[in-house]
Amino acid sequence: MSTFEGLQRAASGLAAARAGMNVTGQNIANERTPGYTRQRLEQAATPPAGQTGRWAADVAIGGGTTVTGVARLGDGLLDARVRDALSASGFWGARAAAAGRAEAAMGEPTETGLAAGLDRFWAAWSDLANTPGGAAAEVVLTGAHTLADQISAGYRTVARQWSDLRAQVDGDLADVNATASRLAALNGQIRSALQSGRGANELIDQRDILAQQLSTAVGATATLAADGTLTVRVDGNALVSGDRSRELVASGPRDVADGGAVTVAWADRPDVAVALTGGEIGGALSVLAPAGNGGALARVAAAYDDTARALASSVNELHRSGRTTAGEAGGDFFALEPGRPAALALRVVPTGLDDLALAAPGAGALDTTIADRIGSLGAAESGPSSTWATFVTGFGVAVAGDVQRADVADTGAVAAVSAQQANASVDADEETINLLTYQTAYQAAARVLTAVDEALDVLINRTGLVGR
Repeated sequence: MSTFEGLQRAASGLAAARAGMNVTGQNIANERTPGYTRQRLEQAATPPAGQTGRWAADVAIGGGTTVTGVARLGDGLLDARVRDALSASGFWGARAAAAGRAEAAMGEPTETGLAAGLDRFWAAWSDLANTPGGAAAEVVLTGAHTLADQISAGYRTVARQWSDLRAQVDGDLADVNATASRLAALNGQIRSALQSGRGANELIDQRDILAQQLSTAVGATATLAADGTLTVRVDGNALVSGDRSRELVASGPRDVADGGAVTVAWADRPDVAVALTGGEIGGALSVLAPAGNGGALARVAAAYDDTARALASSVNELHRSGRTTAGEAGGDFFALEPGRPAALALRVVPTGLDDLALAAPGAGALDTTIADRIGSLGAAESGPSSTWATFVTGFGVAVAGDVQRADVADTGAVAAVSAQQANASVDADEETINLLTYQTAYQAAARVLTAVDEALDVLINRTGLVGR
């Protein structure tokens, strides 16, 4: 064994301790960096050098320590769990938020809601039946115009919400495509770094953040390939594979009245629809779906249309059966313009008291039987008020269910992220202890180096001088 091997062992200890302090310093510096995963120095004992000859001259002692790498203390299982939780949270959060905005716009049950407007309309007819005259008739006609405007305004509000959400889907998909492109570029950098023996921990952290963003947006799943790249899939097909990415595009109607479903497909294969069952965009698409497929906004728009048609049908049926003060048969009270949504096409036909058919046939000009029957429509089991109230009740239950699911999914996402951070985040106290440990190791290795140096000094410079 060479006398100078002690210097090599001490030097390897110094190098390892210095590397450990550098890694610890990196952890401390990034304690507040979003997405950073703490790192740990990995080292191994260096085996003794091989000896030649028939007999070993000395006891074999190892050659010190070797730094084998810097480990990234992440957990792939926890990372996958976070992505799944973010996908569910994004889906139900987007769905609950959109449905909640629609519910708030309806204003039920308040004085500004349609149910209250219908009640005022029926009450005006009842007042006209009790006190027929020009003033009461004017109240009925004014209330009818107000009610038609209220139905139209409610429909326009939900239609605007639908169009805004539709435009948001296009913008979100553009962000998804940009994120996928950046992730693919990081894949290429990570693969090159790993193949050349360089560290890529910080690049992997950046990539994981992007993967989580894709999961939140479109419910993407991810798997780690053998070459260190991350393959990201949507609906089972690769959005990112290696250093290449694909793009998603949305197509379909631009207005709720157009009908049909908004779909997402691959830009290079627009005929192949992508089923998004997770993520914020998936939640938005479920809200934008046609009413028959459970689309919240289309259901509200359809409810306004159904109420407008029920209102026109029920009032017109009674009004046509009555007689005006001139004894003429009554006509339609409400008209619906063809080719337009009923909620937007509803208009009032009569312009004054003389146009109102309040009397039953043969009952005389002062009879108000028809007005009383119209006023009673508010309590009818299949009347317009019942149609609207049934929808509002069912829609409120559905929104409450979406909000509850969103809360549960959000709680799950918080728990998943907390578990991930508990494993991967930097603990300042732990890093301080590690820093002191490496500092002590550095000092000890330095002391070994000094001791070997002094021994060599005695051997080289003082041998043969004793006793002179």
